[in-house]
Amino acid sequence: MTAQPVLIGPVPLLYVQNIVMTEGYQIQRIADSQFSQAIAPTRQGIAIEAVLLGPDRLLLKKELEALALTSRLLVAATALAVAGIPVVCGLTISLDMQITDLRFTQSAQKRDAIDVSITLEHVPRSTLSALLGELGDLALAAGTALAGGPAVPSGVPSVPSIPL
Repeated sequence: MTAQPVLIGPVPLLYVQNIVMTEGYQIQRIADSQFSQAIAPTRQGIAIEAVLLGPDRLLLKKELEALALTSRLLVAATALAVAGIPVVCGLTISLDMQITDLRFTQSAQKRDAIDVSITLEHVPRSTLSALLGELGDLALAAGTALAGGPAVPSGVPSVPSIPL
């Protein structure tokens, strides 16, 4: 079984090492009571660590940089109904994400590879886009449940063994 790529907008990341999704919830006290309850999620973030390999690694790096720059410009585009970056992976389908941190690392041990670390924050622009994102997550969960079977670990090594 091959690893599924993670799509950040139009950019495919083929060698993802780690994905972390965080969600924060707003806690409110129930009126005239000692009890509290979690209501709507207030923040969502995704952190992705991947390796860019092959002859197109510099092109992918430039595409991610352009996407991050575009993401910063879209912050000011409050008039747009939908103005975010979609993130599609095996963990979630999240719309209206914006890149908040982008870090590239190249080392002497891996000269033909670039490590990339991406942090994205969810910035919903409309109720419709938030609803579409939740429906995408539900469809992903239903499809995963129907596929069944245990998860198979990825065959991608954490450190590339041979240069491409």
